[in-house]
Formats: sequence, structure tokens, C-alpha cells
Amino acid sequence: MSVLGRHQGGGVIAVTLLIALLLGIVPLPEGLRAWRPDWALLALLYWSLALPQRIGVGIGWLTGLLQDVLTGTLLGQHALAYAVAVYLVIKLHQRIRLYPLWQQSLSILVLLTLAQLLMLWINGIIGRPIHAWLYWVPSLVGALLWPLVFSLLRRLRRGFRVS
Repeated sequence: MSVLGRHQGGGVIAVTLLIALLLGIVPLPEGLRAWRPDWALLALLYWSLALPQRIGVGIGWLTGLLQDVLTGTLLGQHALAYAVAVYLVIKLHQRIRLYPLWQQSLSILVLLTLAQLLMLWINGIIGRPIHAWLYWVPSLVGALLWPLVFSLLRRLRRGFRVS
């Protein structure tokens, strides 16, 4: 079997990451913007948890760079946060997979919060203001949405036989 024949469904992964990136820039009313989860990171965490041999730090870095370009943030800010989060998921994927979804949500909360902490650190270095407690809300919302994201992406992965 050729190297290309071993894996399939790369297009499905790319499309879900693209949709997640687009969800991050969809205009929302002012009151809801603070509640928007980091869709791209949630999708990356799922794919790196489900297929750690295919979705690595490089894909996390590239997705983060795209997120930086789309959102107009400092180039490399999301890239660093996403790469670190994906690295940790890959290192811990065998443990995290064993957890029930509610415990996975707690792990995802830690990873999302760590990514936001890295971005907060970078914002502090470049002198951008901090947005008080609302800054942390997307991590909580992302963790609460994890069971839904996990179920939807798992259904897609199985339906399209992504391996």
C-alpha cells in the first residue's frame, strides 16, 4: 500500500478547519462577541485527539497563522498558542480519550485556558490592554460546547471514514 493510500479524508479535515476559522470571523452583535469560543482551536483539538498521527504541531501552527491573518492579531500569536495546545493533546491523547465527555470537557477547558493565557502574555508584552474577566469566557463556552463539537466531528469522521 502506498503512503497516500494509508490515509484518507484529508479534505474533510481541511474543510472542518476552514469552517471553524470562518466561524471565528462571522460578525456577531457586540454583546455576543465575548462569548464566541475559539472554534478553530476546538476543531484542532478534536482532530489531534482523534488522529494524532496526522494532525500535529505544524498543522496547529499553520491554522494559528491563518487565524492571526483573519483576525488581524499579531502574526504568530495564535500560531504559538495552537501549536502548544496541539502538542499537549498529542502527548496526552491516550489518557484524554479514555475520559467520559464531561471529563474531556475539563481537559479541553485547561487547554483552551492555556492558549488564552499564552495570548494574554503576548498581548501584555506588546502593550495591548486586557479585557478583564470577559477575556476568559470563550474558554468556558468552548469547554461547555466540547461534547457537541466532539459528537459532530466524530460523526463526520466516521461518516467519511477519515483515518
